[in-house]
Order: sequence, then structure tokens, then C-alpha cells
Amino acid sequence: MTGSRSESGVQRTIRGMFADAGVRGWLHVAELWRPDAHIALDPGEAVPVGSVYKLPLMVAFCRLVDAGAVDPRHRVTLQASDRMPGPTGISVLRDPVSMSLRDLVALMMTISDNTAADAVLHRIGTAAVDEVCRDLGMRDTTVHGGVATTFAQLVTETGADSLSEALERIADNDTTVPPVVYDPLSKASATPADMALLLRAIWTGRAASAESCAFMRDVMGKQLWKHRLASGFPYDDVTVSGKTGTFGSMRHEAGVIELADGSTYTAVVFTQAARADSTLPRADAVIGAAARIAVEELRGNAGV
Repeated sequence: MTGSRSESGVQRTIRGMFADAGVRGWLHVAELWRPDAHIALDPGEAVPVGSVYKLPLMVAFCRLVDAGAVDPRHRVTLQASDRMPGPTGISVLRDPVSMSLRDLVALMMTISDNTAADAVLHRIGTAAVDEVCRDLGMRDTTVHGGVATTFAQLVTETGADSLSEALERIADNDTTVPPVVYDPLSKASATPADMALLLRAIWTGRAASAESCAFMRDVMGKQLWKHRLASGFPYDDVTVSGKTGTFGSMRHEAGVIELADGSTYTAVVFTQAARADSTLPRADAVIGAAARIAVEELRGNAGV
């Protein structure tokens, strides 16, 4: 969907920013306590979300803890054979690792550890995540089998002999990537509007118990990556909590921005780059820049 004359000036500005950065963009930015006050671009369109699926997975885990169905201190031992591909955490280790489920959740959120996320999903099951999505009205969100399913399907969809070969193919600008690779029906996927609902539920205490919501806000605030959403708000008195997601040419982040005056905004920005390069600084930075423009517009409309 391209821009139209019915779009507001700020929507056209943001769409132009995406185009200048060489990406297609989807966006939903809203005031936390007044969700009707929002700025959006194609917020109801589902796309593959990469590691953003770890957000509803975290909520599902916390709800099971609240219900007494899962002990957050239960220790899991992960062998070398349990490793999922990934650039961080347990995924890059070679020896057996033993830690609590709660600490695995912290790793999957703060450094996007794929092995930790796969272990948590294996423990609680996809049905628990689907229930969270139904309960919170996230009709267009599904996790399927998380990163394990996404990687397995990627090998099949690209006709590769291995995951490393499949990843090389979708990262090659001279190779035509089969459209099915980015089909949201077969991947962990969501819409910006759905992710905004989830963020609001966590920050307003509706996603789980007060203790669990505090835990979720804390681990999201400790996310290591600052090159996307946080890059648009580089100030000591602004708190940005979020979860990034990357899949092929897609770069995303869903998070919450808390300003010094107490005003708070949910911000979800999904992008897909025209190029497949693994390093595209402008594609990362436009996520924060677009969110900042939207927040500034909402603050101005509120008379702040």
C-alpha cells in the first residue's frame, strides 16, 4: 500500500523517511493512556516479525507462572545439540548450560537469545502463546513454532541444503528470493496494531499479575540493542524499552518510550529493506527517527 492524498502531513513525512532509507515501513505509535491518539501506517497488515515473537512468548510464560503452572526457578540443562542458530548468548556456546526458565526469558529478551527462546517455547507450548493473543485481541498474531519453525521452513522455501546456505541466499542481492519466504502465513507474524495492544497490556498491568508485568517491563528496559528505536531518543531522561526482530531484509522493533514529563508512548515500527545486506545502518536508524516524528506530533496535538 502506498501513500494517498487522504494521509496526514506527518504520515506522508514518515512514509518519505522510509523511502529515503530504502525500506517499506509499517508503523503504529500511540499514547499509552489514550490509545485512540495514535499515528499509523498500514497498522493492520501482518508481516513476519522475527524475534518480536518473543514478546507474546514472554507474556505467556508469565501468565503460567502466575497460575502456578510453571515454576520460574525450574532449571533447564541445554546440551550442544539443543542450540538454535543465533549470534548471541547460549546460541554461541559449546558446552552444556543449566539455568532457570526465568533467566532464559531474561536472555531471550535482553540479548534476543534464540536458544533460550526455543527452550522456553518448548516448555510452555505454542497453545499458551496463542491463548494470550486471543485474550488480548491480537487476532492477526501467530508464533507457529517460533524460530525453529521459521528456520526449518526457510531451508525448504529456498531449496537450500542447509540453514547457512538458505541464509546466504536471502542475503544475496543478486538472488531472487521466493515470495513465500516473507509470507506471514507460514512464519511467526503480527501486525503493528497487535503489538501495540500487547505493549499497552504490559505497561498498564493487564497482561499478567502486577509482579509479572513489572518483571516484563524490567527485562525489556535492559535490552542491549540501541540502534533502532532508542536511536531516535538519545537522551538520559528518556527511557526506551523494547524488543527487536530481524528476519532477512526485515528489521523491526516494538517498544515503549517514557519521556521525562511522564508521558508514555507505545511504538511499533516494522520495516523491509529493498536490499538484502546484513548491515544497513539507515534502515535501522529510520525506525527510531520515524517513531520520534510520530511522538513529537502526538505531543504537539496534546498541547505539550
